[in-house]
Amino acid sequence: MLALLVADDHGIVRAGLRMLLERQPRMRVVAEAADGVEAVELALRERPRVAILDVSMPRMTGIQAAREIKARAPEVQVVLLSMHDDERYLFDALHAEASGYVLKRAADTDLIEAVLAADRGEPFLPPATQRSLIREWLERGAEQPRDPLTPRELDVVKLIAEAHTNRQIAEILSLSEKTVESHRGNVLAKLGMRDRVELVRYAVRRGLIEA
Repeated sequence: MLALLVADDHGIVRAGLRMLLERQPRMRVVAEAADGVEAVELALRERPRVAILDVSMPRMTGIQAAREIKARAPEVQVVLLSMHDDERYLFDALHAEASGYVLKRAADTDLIEAVLAADRGEPFLPPATQRSLIREWLERGAEQPRDPLTPRELDVVKLIAEAHTNRQIAEILSLSEKTVESHRGNVLAKLGMRDRVELVRYAVRRGLIEA
């Protein structure tokens, strides 16, 4: 049996994904999550073979959750579901060590294939993607504009932009409030910003939250 975790902040989407996946005789959804933080918690507890994560979720994006899952439970394979065919999201997914990247509009045809590929330890990219170009980009180490912030600082920025308090951020990320304040100060200094309004604009541009 192929145990799966499904994470999406819309219940109707999770129900549809469960129905699609469980039509396959070997596949069983063992856990559902409504946001990225819950997805990480369930992945660590249930240890599914494959975690299917929506890219755009509250508290922690699918890409952030993928990075956390792969760091703490590397045996769990991750497939990301996204509405975005922007290269930025694809490259971020690859850097987060996701096994697959599936566009939501093609989920009915591509998701099963992506999950099976992940189970075999093989990558899956949208058919329209030029695999050879991606491979060449990775092999040559072509420079993509990189974010000046660390993954943890990006976690903090997302939560600040979602209007969480320092105490709430500390609880969600299992940090002290002092550490959260330190991250906030470092972020503002690195980005040359002064307040939360500017951080919200940055978070939207960076794809951490939706406008």
